[in-house]
Amino acid sequence: MSDACAPTDSIAELYRGHHGWLHGWLRKKLGCSHRAADLMHDTFVRVLAREVPLTIREPRAYLTTIANGLVLNHYRRSRIEQAWLDALTLLPEPLAPSPETQAIMIETLIQLDRLLDGLPRLVREAFLLSQLDGLRQSEIATRLGISVPTVKRYIARALAQCCFAECDGIG
Repeated sequence: MSDACAPTDSIAELYRGHHGWLHGWLRKKLGCSHRAADLMHDTFVRVLAREVPLTIREPRAYLTTIANGLVLNHYRRSRIEQAWLDALTLLPEPLAPSPETQAIMIETLIQLDRLLDGLPRLVREAFLLSQLDGLRQSEIATRLGISVPTVKRYIARALAQCCFAECDGIG
């Protein structure tokens, strides 16, 4: 049996055997050695956080799955941060929020994105048009080409998603 297929029984063994390979894989994917090192570290932190004993038959596939999720989260977060920064450039300088408020807003937007993840696009869009843009339900219906009762259902569904996720400790 080759090393790549041999069961891995300890985290130390997993790290020793695959950290260099994982860093290289992430570096190619991200184009940045420093970001790759951060996400490699985060990958092993996730492995350490597991509460079940670790026996992995395909360690590279396992690590790739975790790391790929972290890469997707990184890009998603970057898009949210960039959208926020773009919105800030539209504000007159005296109205620009403090750096602390900006950091809180970015974290809030990321949390909201996480809470709404998995909902259909129109449900998310109806909710965001209502909550962030302050549009009335009739305006949302016109913009999205759906009925007002559908807008109400969509907003209720998104609110329920946020409430249930918050109660489950996700948010």
